[in-house]
Amino acid sequence: MQKIALILCCLLVLSSCKSKKTAKSSTRKSHQTVSTYEGRSSDYNNKVNAIVDYAETFEGVKYKYGGTTKKGMDCSGLVTTAYQKEAIALPRTTSQLAVTGDWVDVKEVQKGDLLFFATKKNSRNVNHVGIVTEARPGYVAFIHSTTSKGVITSLLSEKYWYFAFVQARRIL
Repeated sequence: MQKIALILCCLLVLSSCKSKKTAKSSTRKSHQTVSTYEGRSSDYNNKVNAIVDYAETFEGVKYKYGGTTKKGMDCSGLVTTAYQKEAIALPRTTSQLAVTGDWVDVKEVQKGDLLFFATKKNSRNVNHVGIVTEARPGYVAFIHSTTSKGVITSLLSEKYWYFAFVQARRIL
């Protein structure tokens, strides 16, 4: 009985260590410590505004897998195209984007950050991405391309997106 209790304690300690290691796998760079969008340089603000403004020009464009033009756009195509306008090269797929940049707590997201979602039933694998267009306490709006409605702006507080949310990342 004592051996079983000892084994159970060891398993509990080992499994809790594993989850801590996973949680620490992403780090923030020192230049990412500014907690408010207004605290950034005007050059930075101009770049972020230009990215979001360009992404918003695609609003209403229909969804097309692999698309990157006004003829059709997918979610990662929207992100890479908007950032490319400011000469920022990003990976083309959502899964590659999900490991690019720095992890950001959802409470600290700012305009221009990327939000990642798992929209497949019973899966936490990231398969959707959007760009934050506006963020303030308790309110996050993002632009993205959906298969049903094309490029639209949604709120993270909408039930579907709230439960599908996986992580946020900062590219700039």
